Order: sequence, then structure tokens, then C-alpha cells
Amino acid sequence: MTSVETVIAARKTAGSGALIGYLPAGFPNLTTSIDAAVALAQNGVDVIELGLPYSDPVMDGPVIQAATLTALKAGFRIRDAFTAIREISAQVDTPVLLMTYWNPVLQFGVDRFADELSAAGGAGLITPDLIPDEAHDWLDASERTGLDRIFLAAPSSTDERLHQAVEKSRGFVYAVSTMGITGARSDVDVAARALVARLRTTGATSTCVGVGISSAEQVREVLQYADGAIVGSALVKALADGGVEAVAATASQLATGSTLS
Repeated sequence: MTSVETVIAARKTAGSGALIGYLPAGFPNLTTSIDAAVALAQNGVDVIELGLPYSDPVMDGPVIQAATLTALKAGFRIRDAFTAIREISAQVDTPVLLMTYWNPVLQFGVDRFADELSAAGGAGLITPDLIPDEAHDWLDASERTGLDRIFLAAPSSTDERLHQAVEKSRGFVYAVSTMGITGARSDVDVAARALVARLRTTGATSTCVGVGISSAEQVREVLQYADGAIVGSALVKALADGGVEAVAATASQLATGSTLS
């Protein structure tokens, strides 16, 4: 199993599930983003999802959009993401996945991107706008380098799309809990439970739910039926409002939802 699969499997064996925390690389600056990611790992987050800032983040809500645009305005470059992963991995053992839209990977070069990510110690990619049947180059590169490839599944996905996501994903399948963009919501869409059930029926052995999870209670609710809960906007807002200390406190609170009661 890959490092991400191993972590999730260990949490499942313990009777709970994994907490996955998202932060953008380079926000509010590169050094602070590295410190914040390390703080996630030190406060109960099992897998780090590091976002690659992009000028057209169509899936992201206003909190994450503002953060990624701040990083870009400060001069963030793709190579900075590899630097961040390298420095995070030198400090903690927590797997680091890179979440990126596909265009930056194409511009950088798929094989070159995979090689750089692997050399930096990255665990793999989450690609929200890449579907498996258009991912031939990435499937080949990830197979060669051993990187995880995590595709998304939505409540609107056909059975055929779900099958493709399950068959081609490695690490876990990312189940989008609700239609629309990311952002904290008071209730996680009930469609998430039905989507995870469909993915299980399709053959998924590891499914993590994201979009709209912002509290320990929601983490606990999601882990009753999924293998992992992904939190983004709540952590990014904490970093924007209170810096690394606030991120650490928020991660610690969220992690109470992923521990055995």
C-alpha cells in the first residue's frame, strides 16, 4: 500500500477514520505555509492536502480563492510547491498530497512534474478537473513513479464515471459531499452518504469526503460512513485570521472528531 493508504487503513483498523487537512502552498507566504502544514501534522491531521495556487480556481470557494490569489500575487511559482513539500516532509512523517488543477501540470510537463513531486517526497496528486478517461499521461507517469492519483466523484456522477474513479484512483477516491464550490457549511449534504454507498457498491475500498466540512461534529458524522474527512476552508480561514497558532488550535479541535469516543 502507498503511504496514504497505509495511514487511512491504520485509522480504520483503530475503529475511526482519517482527518485530511487542506492549506494552500505559499499563503500568506511560503515559510508560513510550511509552518502551518507542519502544525496540521502535529495537531491530529493524518494526511496533508497542499493546494497549488492557480489563477482560475473554479472549484474553490471565496476563502480559498482569496488565499491562493494572495499567494500568486506574492510571486508563488510551481517550484515553490516542491520546496514546501520537501521541507514539510523533513519535519513530519505525515503524507503530503498536492491538490492541483490540471493546466499547471500540463504547462510544467507531466513527466517532469511527477519526477519533481516524487523527488520532493510528495505522496501524489488530487486533480479536481481531470477525469480518468482523459488522464492517460498522468496514469502512466504516476505508475512509473508510484505516486497516488486521486480522482473526484460527485453526487451527479454516472455509474460509469464512478467505476472509472474507483478503478483508476490510488490512495482514495475523493467524494464531493455536495454540488458546487468548497466552503464551510452548517450541514454536510446528505447526498454524501448516498455517494459513498454507491462508491462502495462500485468497489471502492477507501473513500474520503470533502467540501463543506468545518467542525469536529461534522468530521465525526462523516467518519461514521466514510474512511476520511477532508477539511479546507475552516483551516484556511484560521490561518488568515490568526496565523499558525490558530491553524494548530483549529486542527486540534477538528481532530477530536476523528478519535475514538
